[in-house]
Amino acid sequence: MTSETKILSGGSPMAMCVAVPDGAGPFPALVVAHHRGGVDDFTRAVCDRLALSGFVAAAPNLYHRRPADEDSLEARKYLEDGHTITDVNATLDHLFTLKVRRDAIGVMGHCMGGRTSFLCAASIPIFRAAAMCYGGGIMTSRADNRPPPFEFARDIRCPIAGFFGRDDKNPSPEDVAKISAELDRYHVRHDFRTYDGAGHAFQDFTTPKSYREQQSDDAWRRIIPFFKAELGRS
Repeated sequence: MTSETKILSGGSPMAMCVAVPDGAGPFPALVVAHHRGGVDDFTRAVCDRLALSGFVAAAPNLYHRRPADEDSLEARKYLEDGHTITDVNATLDHLFTLKVRRDAIGVMGHCMGGRTSFLCAASIPIFRAAAMCYGGGIMTSRADNRPPPFEFARDIRCPIAGFFGRDDKNPSPEDVAKISAELDRYHVRHDFRTYDGAGHAFQDFTTPKSYREQQSDDAWRRIIPFFKAELGRS
C-alpha cells in the first residue's frame, strides 16, 4: 500500500514513504516520524496500518542530508532540530497536495520519532494530536544545540498520547514522570501508559528481542481511537 516519493526540503532531495487509504477522501493525515532505523520495514508497516485505519500517512527520511550508505546510528548524531522542523513542514506541504483534511493533521513516532513528535507538537501549530511511543531524548539537545523539546512543553496546544515500557532506560519511568509533570504544569492534556514487562522498542516486530506482542497490541488499540477521536472533531 505504501509508495515512495521524493520532495525537496532545505534544498536537498528527501525521500518519503506515503500510504493513502482507499476511497475518495478527504482523509485525516499523520506525519510518521521514523525511529533510529529510518524509513525501514517497521516504519512502512506503521504507515500501512494507519492507512488501513483511514489516515493518510507520510514518513519523511530525516537522514536525507547524510550520505545514503551511512549507518543510521551514525547519521542520528548529526540530526538537528531546526532541520527536522523544516523537513516536517515540507512533508506537510506534500500532504496538502493529496486528499487530506487540513484541519485534521496529527503526528506520531517511535523511539527518536517519539521525540520528534513531541518537538513538532511544540513547534508546528497545525498539529491537532500527537502520539509518542517510547520517545527518548526529549530532555536532551541535538547537534544544533537548540534547547531540548522538553523546554517547549508550554507551547504544545494539542493532546498527547504516550506509550512506554517500564523496563526502558530512555525514557526511564522517572523521565516519563517528569515529562508528564511538565505537561500538567502547562495544562497540556495527555494520557500516558506504561507497560509492565516491556522495554524500549516494544512495538518493533522486526526486533524479536524487544518486541512484546501483547503490550504492542494494547497500545495500537489505543493509538487508532485516539487519533480518530481527536482528528475527527470539527
